[in-house]
Amino acid sequence: MPLDPPAPLDSAPLAYENPAFLNSADGRIVRILSEYSAPLAQFRRERIQDTVVFFGSARTPSPESLQLQTKAASEGGRPLVKNTLDPETAQEMAQYYEDARKLAYLLTQWSISLKYPRHRFVVTSGGGPGIMEAANRGAYEAGGKTIGLNIRLPFEQAPNPYITPALNFEFHYFFMRKYWFAYLAKALVVFPGGFGTLDEMFEILTLSQTNKLAKKIGIVVYGSSYWKQVINMDVLVEKGTISPGDRELFQFADTPEEAFALLRDGLIRNHLEKERLAPDAEVEIPEIAHTRR
Repeated sequence: MPLDPPAPLDSAPLAYENPAFLNSADGRIVRILSEYSAPLAQFRRERIQDTVVFFGSARTPSPESLQLQTKAASEGGRPLVKNTLDPETAQEMAQYYEDARKLAYLLTQWSISLKYPRHRFVVTSGGGPGIMEAANRGAYEAGGKTIGLNIRLPFEQAPNPYITPALNFEFHYFFMRKYWFAYLAKALVVFPGGFGTLDEMFEILTLSQTNKLAKKIGIVVYGSSYWKQVINMDVLVEKGTISPGDRELFQFADTPEEAFALLRDGLIRNHLEKERLAPDAEVEIPEIAHTRR
């Protein structure tokens, strides 16, 4: 007995428009490639040639938020933000916010004055609050473009309002976010921070130590009193786990002016002067911070 013909089928969704596939384990490679290709295309559209990356704690309070918390506490109200720091330590950490803001301002003012056809040494952060907000804020106040490479997390991380809207990114994969931190960077500033800051700092230090980058990244570690309590590089040398010369991969700074001078001089020496010696060299848009392979 002949069967009834089946009902007409709707068209199957295109693979790249199929949420079930894109969000599945099988679609992981597409998601990873998207987090490479989409930022690259946007950097080209916005004519970003290279960056200076600011790392630091998302929990560093701004002076404004610290003032609001202090006021709420003095009035017997509930603090607006949970803060277990004693007042002296909170004030110390808030000063790092102001220092990051000022340093980003100075750096952006200088980079704008360079008058290149593409945007040079654009201040870049992880896009969230704390030191990240301070860096984007300083660059914004100086009138420059500024980049936020956000990560989707269950807490703390939301885009701060000072990021240039066209340069506001959000990543699912930490390793793709780290890739974009390193790929365009010509310098790095590390403010006091926790696990994430340590992770990001040592990743760049390891790439420099092992000669995996075909460029010189200047690394400024800000706040020597903080970092010398957290990490004892002398012990690493004494125990033979790093070479004495590895301590020269970075420099300490304790004021925005000192940090700016180190950054500016390194960027001129390692990049701008070399470019002037080879003016006909072809430059990619953006000039990707090459790895060896």
